[in-house]
Amino acid sequence: MKCVVVFLICLAASEGLLKIPLFKGKSARQLLEERGQFEEYRRKYPYNPAAKFLPRVDQSAVPLTLDPYVTYYGVIGIGTPPQLFKVLFDTGSSDLWVPSLNCTSYACVDSHSKFNSKASATFQTGTKSFYISYDTGGISGVTAYDTVKISDLYVEDQIFGLSLTEEAVMEMVPFDGILGLAFPGISDEGGTTVFDNMWNQDKIPEYIFSIYMTLEGSMIIFGGKDTSYFTGSILWVPLISSDYWTITIDSITINGNTIACAGACKGIVDSGTSLIVGPGKDIANINKWVGAYTYRDETNEVVVSCSNRDIMSDIVFIINGFSFPIPASTYVLQYGAKCMTGFEGQVGTESWILGEVFMRQFYTVFDVGNNRVGFAPAV
Repeated sequence: MKCVVVFLICLAASEGLLKIPLFKGKSARQLLEERGQFEEYRRKYPYNPAAKFLPRVDQSAVPLTLDPYVTYYGVIGIGTPPQLFKVLFDTGSSDLWVPSLNCTSYACVDSHSKFNSKASATFQTGTKSFYISYDTGGISGVTAYDTVKISDLYVEDQIFGLSLTEEAVMEMVPFDGILGLAFPGISDEGGTTVFDNMWNQDKIPEYIFSIYMTLEGSMIIFGGKDTSYFTGSILWVPLISSDYWTITIDSITINGNTIACAGACKGIVDSGTSLIVGPGKDIANINKWVGAYTYRDETNEVVVSCSNRDIMSDIVFIINGFSFPIPASTYVLQYGAKCMTGFEGQVGTESWILGEVFMRQFYTVFDVGNNRVGFAPAV
């Protein structure tokens, strides 16, 4: 394997795999708590991770939300010569965008890198404006085309967004922009996605990417999968839609008892959501089974006793007939002296979102060519 020291990016040349390290920065919650502003921001941008999966016709009415826990990002370059940006690799969206040098919002002023179109010899102006709503806020701007550098790979004439305005909460996220890895049909910018252009331009050997998400040493791999990051075999699950990475969950159990998703439900595999999200009633039942209780302070958060973590039961997702157990060591999250479950209830939704909490337990393979997603226990 050849390693490029600059940017800490490695290319698995012998296998044809493009491996991009994912770094874990401070979450928005950590940064806001350091400033004593977490409660203020959470009231203004309530956590509603299901918002970005609503039908497009409904999204304009959805308030912007704050996902205070997302932390993973990787580094890419845009332009000639490449200008470096930290991006969230997000399987729950389909657009690439970064801040423009002309962005006037407070979130752009000091916190993030900004793209200078005049400094790129390959920059081309786009023809449309765009607006994208995320859990972490909304951004608006204009489209453009340029070369995108991912490790040693160059994607030519890639459409991307340049933000001109960003919601203030975007200042607190650990990344500059977002690189979407869902399907082209949900793109707000239009055009071909970065991953599809990798394939169309013969940059990768397989129409597959995979994600290894852990506390340290996380990777996103374009062009295939790496067996050193998982044990056993990949268990494949067919997709049931052509927009997001959507699958059918058969049921959710504890000790053989069905506690949620009775009779099957829809699940979306989303690297851009931190927790496992589901219908409020089902999440309340899960929290009851694991001994969680509501912490009666201004946060009203659902917590568990940190000392009980070693004796709490696995929560098992039955998917396509396979069992995927999530142990308490993965689904219990500790912030200071407080421990919380990694489950979030959403009123008015019947779908589930399998975010970081699920993906830290299972190496995840996104097989575009065969319309399926695969899971194997992560090492």
